Amino acid sequence: MSYDLVPISAPRTAGVSLRVLVSLLEWSSPRSLLVKTLLQSAGVSELRSASAGAHSALFMPPLMAPVRRAPSASESLSPAAFFEGLEASPAATSGEWSFASAAALVQAYRAGETTPTAVAERVLAAVAESEQGAEPLRVFISQQAQDVLDQAAASTDRYTRGEPIGPLDGVPVAVKDEMDQAGYPTTLGTVIHGGEPATADASCVASLRAAGAVLLGKTNMHEIGMGVTGLNPHYGACRNPYDPRCVTGGSSSGPAAAVAAGLCPVSVGADGGGSIRIPAAMCGVVGLKATFGRVSEHGVAPVCWSVAHAGPIGATVADCALGYALMAGADPHDTISQTQPAPTLPDLSDGDLSGVRVGIYGPWFDDADPEVVAANRVAVGWLEAAGAELVDITIPELAPIRAAHLISIVGEMAAAQIAELSEKRSLYGLDTRLNMALAGALTAQDFVHAQRHRSRLGEYWKAALAEVDVIATPSAGCAAPEYPADALPHGESNLPLTLTIMRYAQAANLFGLPGISVPCGYDGRGLPIGLQLMGRAWEEALLLRMAAVVERQAHQRKPKAWWDLLG
Repeated sequence: MSYDLVPISAPRTAGVSLRVLVSLLEWSSPRSLLVKTLLQSAGVSELRSASAGAHSALFMPPLMAPVRRAPSASESLSPAAFFEGLEASPAATSGEWSFASAAALVQAYRAGETTPTAVAERVLAAVAESEQGAEPLRVFISQQAQDVLDQAAASTDRYTRGEPIGPLDGVPVAVKDEMDQAGYPTTLGTVIHGGEPATADASCVASLRAAGAVLLGKTNMHEIGMGVTGLNPHYGACRNPYDPRCVTGGSSSGPAAAVAAGLCPVSVGADGGGSIRIPAAMCGVVGLKATFGRVSEHGVAPVCWSVAHAGPIGATVADCALGYALMAGADPHDTISQTQPAPTLPDLSDGDLSGVRVGIYGPWFDDADPEVVAANRVAVGWLEAAGAELVDITIPELAPIRAAHLISIVGEMAAAQIAELSEKRSLYGLDTRLNMALAGALTAQDFVHAQRHRSRLGEYWKAALAEVDVIATPSAGCAAPEYPADALPHGESNLPLTLTIMRYAQAANLFGLPGISVPCGYDGRGLPIGLQLMGRAWEEALLLRMAAVVERQAHQRKPKAWWDLLG
């Protein structure tokens, strides 16, 4: 079967033309024709026409959440040995410059070289500085300076007494404004939600606080998580620390930018269609979307139930692994997390990949900007040099994955916002309103049909991952594009660019498989490029160990907007 992920044709709109298009979609008589055209461009019409006669496997029942099956064996360390290993080797990258890791901060605290209070003060000063000038980073939606300083003071006192409480004690951590942090509203990047502060942390945030993290506040995000650039019309465009003229990727734009700018070595993101991996790739940091259900969703805003994943973004693979180690596992408040096997933790120093088979579907792998493909080809060469075997594979029917994921995620998002859409539609950004108008044109039959395809298409991925251990692709089809002037501040609709950015992300969400993005190079503008590795359910440890192999070879460059927390 030939490669079927053909480019999408749809007009780009911004400014006045975007406002007119949204008005037509929401209110006017041309709505039906416009909706039909846009849905056809997105592949929805083709998925609707796929009958049981064409695909007999559509008699399979709908898959409403990724399949949970018996875990396969995976290497593992005890948590204590894992944390000790991270502290023993805080620097794991090549070159003269590297990000400051959580382990480096903890070592500095223990050696008396600095204190959590001094670091917190540097963070607050850096955030204030980042908001200045013509291109402010707009990393945070909400930050309470006194709360940050109080947390840091408590951590400083613990170090003074020689009683740190965990592997993140005193380490600054940023939280996407999609999950609860006590004392802060959860806005979802809107001006509609978050009327009252949360009274408790989301489970994934609570686990980091319990490990001593100094929680910095709530970071910017693409509104509702319904976009992949980071352009938020309410709180400002979140800008890329490598070049503030450029997008961060989204929707976890603030968490990735916070890490890349040096404001923290770990942040908490969420991924329904690449929203951890894409901004991690575009901001030159590491992002892990674990297996579906691996990290509790308790306290995370209910946005897209069957494809949603909370997870870590880290300055290094070790930081990402640390966030994962603390957040993953069974939570009494989350039924799905209780069906998971115990998390396995990798030995990141083990660079021997002998026996690991890496699948590459050539036409898909190469369907990205040439500089992205070139950097990724070099990166898989590093895996091969470490002992991995590169295997040519074929994955049929990628186009239906794109359409089934689109129907699933926008259908669930529209359902999650149904009350607000009926009463406060005009308060959403224009691009969100456009997407919600398209979601409103989907039917119950569309949603169920997409889940039946989900069952059928997932069999191809099971077959591929029976042949290989990992599937490698670029993390996104391009490096970070510049923000168009006419898109600021109200947004744009650019379906071809959106799907180029998301080209490699959707399958892992649709089938609940783990995926990691690790930096592997830069384009001619100096903007980061990421390699994505996807694996079998519950085999995050292998992905992290392989990402560490890439990280040791990839030369890091310092972002233009970066602050040194260690002074």
